Amino acid sequence: MNSGTPFLSAHASAADWQIAAKEIVQQLDGVAAAHRLGFLYVTDHFSVYLDEISIFLRQTLGVPHWVGTVGFGVCATAQEYFDAPAIVVMVAPIPEESFRIFKDVSDDIKCITETHKEWLSSPIPPLTVVHGDPRNPRVGDLISEISDATEGFLVGGLTAAEENFVQIADNVTDGGLSGVLFSLDKVPVQTGLTQGCSPIGETHQVTAADENMLIELDGRPALDVFKEDIGDVLAHDLQRVGGYIFAGLPVTGTDTGDYLVRNLVGIDPESGVVAIGEYVSAGDRVMFCRRDHDSAVTDMRRMLVDIKKRSGNSPVRGGLYFSCCARGSNQFGDDSEELKMIAEELGEFPLVGFFANGEISNNRLYGHTGVLTVFL
Repeated sequence: MNSGTPFLSAHASAADWQIAAKEIVQQLDGVAAAHRLGFLYVTDHFSVYLDEISIFLRQTLGVPHWVGTVGFGVCATAQEYFDAPAIVVMVAPIPEESFRIFKDVSDDIKCITETHKEWLSSPIPPLTVVHGDPRNPRVGDLISEISDATEGFLVGGLTAAEENFVQIADNVTDGGLSGVLFSLDKVPVQTGLTQGCSPIGETHQVTAADENMLIELDGRPALDVFKEDIGDVLAHDLQRVGGYIFAGLPVTGTDTGDYLVRNLVGIDPESGVVAIGEYVSAGDRVMFCRRDHDSAVTDMRRMLVDIKKRSGNSPVRGGLYFSCCARGSNQFGDDSEELKMIAEELGEFPLVGFFANGEISNNRLYGHTGVLTVFL
């Protein structure tokens, strides 16, 4: 990484993409030859124009390589854009030998393992920034396969759009995974994951299940255990649990207490079955979680303090933030509070990202989380 050249970021909102893109260019004063890679995220309003926007920025700024996608909202330094046509951009002074662009990873990962085989021979595993198409049923498996094959860490998110699930990886693409691999011996980073929920009750063992239906937990009817965990008030009015109570599946092999959050999709009072948004089997572990503002803020601050500690005295030069589209203004308030917390704890630095349809951290696809990566 060119330590003498800064990361630069810009953000703009306008009814026409041309106006917003020109404002972006005006803000990015100081783009240099060392800026070889750009990150580009747009809200769904501009999804149909993502290719045109990337071509305009490439030609106007002279930055040759671009990656990015579409979100229901986009992130900038201490700023969020929801329900507005917006563009956010960051250009990075990373030499071309230190990164590789990939795309069209839809059925297998040969586009990574074979195309970049020699580059991946480094003894230091890469960091992979991934943008994925939520319509591809193999996305979760492909994420795991990339992690295994590269022995590296993944961060990213799934495109969030109404119709145009497009990504940029030098050119427009869709249908699978795309993004960029970084050589960590030249590009130092720190990453963190924050959950949007907090566990309630104990972790239970699934003793009977059928696909996504919890039949028994700890040898008892699943609904009985569920009611005990959520408390008498909610147990007497199960209509109130939607969007507030979730299922949490603990991640095995982690020492940080990570868990995958899945929606409750149905409750049958007669049979005592609780259905969740994930297939489960006897022997799996499950807990129930509460999603609220205070628990999300507490865990967000925990993540930021941890990243600050691990970064030591190294200043943060740039950052990427991938958050769930159910977070942002839906959980933290309308005044960009989620992004402002990052700036409050780590200082203001160039940062971009988007509100996704699923978030990627390490080797898994999460939900209701925030994934922060900082370049040092």
